Amino acid sequence: MRSTRMSAARARGRRRTVLAATGLVAALALTATACGGSGEDEASHKPDAAASRAADGNGGGKVTLPSDLADRLEEHGIDVDKWKDGGWKDWDRDKWLSEAQDFVNPVIEGLWEPERMRSAEEADKTVTTKDASAAQGLSEPEPVPVRAEAEKTPYHDNAAPVGKVFFDSPEGPAVCSGTVVKDVNHPGKSNLVWTAGHCVHAGGNGGWYRNLVFVPAYNDLGRSEAELGSASASEIAPYGNWWADWASTSNGWIQGGSESGGAGAAYDYAVLHVKPEQGGKSLEETVGAALDVDFSAPSAAAAGQMGAWGYPAAPPYNGLQMFKCLDAPGRFSLSADLPSMYRIGCTMTGGSSGGGWFRVLDGETVLVSNTSIGPTDNTWLAGPRLGEDAEAVYQNMSRTYGGR
Repeated sequence: MRSTRMSAARARGRRRTVLAATGLVAALALTATACGGSGEDEASHKPDAAASRAADGNGGGKVTLPSDLADRLEEHGIDVDKWKDGGWKDWDRDKWLSEAQDFVNPVIEGLWEPERMRSAEEADKTVTTKDASAAQGLSEPEPVPVRAEAEKTPYHDNAAPVGKVFFDSPEGPAVCSGTVVKDVNHPGKSNLVWTAGHCVHAGGNGGWYRNLVFVPAYNDLGRSEAELGSASASEIAPYGNWWADWASTSNGWIQGGSESGGAGAAYDYAVLHVKPEQGGKSLEETVGAALDVDFSAPSAAAAGQMGAWGYPAAPPYNGLQMFKCLDAPGRFSLSADLPSMYRIGCTMTGGSSGGGWFRVLDGETVLVSNTSIGPTDNTWLAGPRLGEDAEAVYQNMSRTYGGR
């Protein structure tokens, strides 16, 4: 791959050549109308170690819980009545357990209204200069920054599988990006969304986030903040809100994830199983698109051109529009004892976390990684290589919860 830094002009020329050869943008657009790990890190794939069952909301900030979920809350010392009456909004930092069975995510109708969505802060993982330079001998030279390009509107015609992931953290409403992916065990009827581990779980020093919801093709027409005040619900969420009733991430992220990504960055991926806030068909049927996931974990040199899509929310962006970066990846590593990651030049900021990275494989666009970490100057992004560990998380989600 890169042995020296290229000039910006040379890089742009090379990117145009490779892009023309792969047709990455064209392939991704077609999906709107068509329907590695270390081996030592095992997925969090036990039924009680990966997820929660959602309950139906009854509006007004209250929820109705099925008996099995109420029993689980009681087992953790939670007063169910208080929890239903608004206790779900309270975070006790001392009791914010990191055990996977403590992730509960009942549907609360009306919680994610447009104004609350716009208030969500980016959930970025910023790598310090010290961290990024610690393994210079293991990483290829830093890539030339690639200026993020706005996706064409309407998004449902150009990048329908891409959307935003909203959730509540102890610090308040937060946002990431995500992608609708196919469910190999339930063809044509997938309810699976791929995102980053740090968009569902805080890592080694915390627990699961709450009120996770996925909004595909958010702000479909790419309207400005001023224009969104008069936008219709169908323009903001053309396919509605999809609540995560189950979630899985890797043990590598749960145990090693940190504010800067840390040892968990190479395992920073997650899968959500979602359902609509109000009835209906599967996510894939509703959106009309879903992408396969490539778990072959190709080396950076063999991966070819990649494109990263997402909704950057930190300045100079505001999280309202979808952007993309296209580049040939290089190898990036934070430590000799961690798997290497992919790194591309890209100016997208926090909020793009969890957004899918795509490449063309055998003529089809597939998801090959997701945005995990980036530097403070927002010149590049890094994402994990998806190998056996990532496939174990995916397969367990599909087999155990996919048909529900």
